[in-house]
Amino acid sequence: MNVRPFTTLLLVLLSAIALGGCGAMTAQNPSGKYTPVNAVAEGNDSRVLLKGADVVAYFVENKYRQGLPQFSSRYEEITFRFASAENKALFDKQPGKYLPEFGGYCANGIAYGIPWGGDADTWKMINGKLYIFGGQASKDAFEIDEKKNLALAESYWKNEVAGGNSFIQRLKRLIIRVPHYQSGEDLARAVAAASPKGAAAK
Repeated sequence: MNVRPFTTLLLVLLSAIALGGCGAMTAQNPSGKYTPVNAVAEGNDSRVLLKGADVVAYFVENKYRQGLPQFSSRYEEITFRFASAENKALFDKQPGKYLPEFGGYCANGIAYGIPWGGDADTWKMINGKLYIFGGQASKDAFEIDEKKNLALAESYWKNEVAGGNSFIQRLKRLIIRVPHYQSGEDLARAVAAASPKGAAAK
């Protein structure tokens, strides 16, 4: 058995903890059922989802809105912020209805088993569920074959990511790549080729 990949993984993990500290690891890995999550520590809140984006606004207003500390709720050890008292009340009645898929991590990253990234202002509703992306390039790559990528993301989330530690999973899949792995450059080329201009040039 070749132990080199595992030794490398351990060294990278220890380096990440030393460089990044425990704050981010704690913020992203609550002990509740909704874990890991794309959260940060901010002020007195140790775990703010999506840097305070209002998760209800995506559903009821079809837009990204930043929440405010005065309209906050706690659910599964995570702080959620809202742009209005009305949105907070909706969340408090049915929190599970408004949770972003994959803990708010980039859906395209989860399709590769990597819980990483996720910008609250880059998102999409698919079948009534909220998906966050790590920027427009990630969203474009995901949409090349949305059905396939969604199935991959759901499978990796269910079988590897959900309930685990985001840092360990991230490092694992950055070292032991999934069979369909594509680099950022590969994805950029695929997006360019799939665009109307790229398709016309073929």
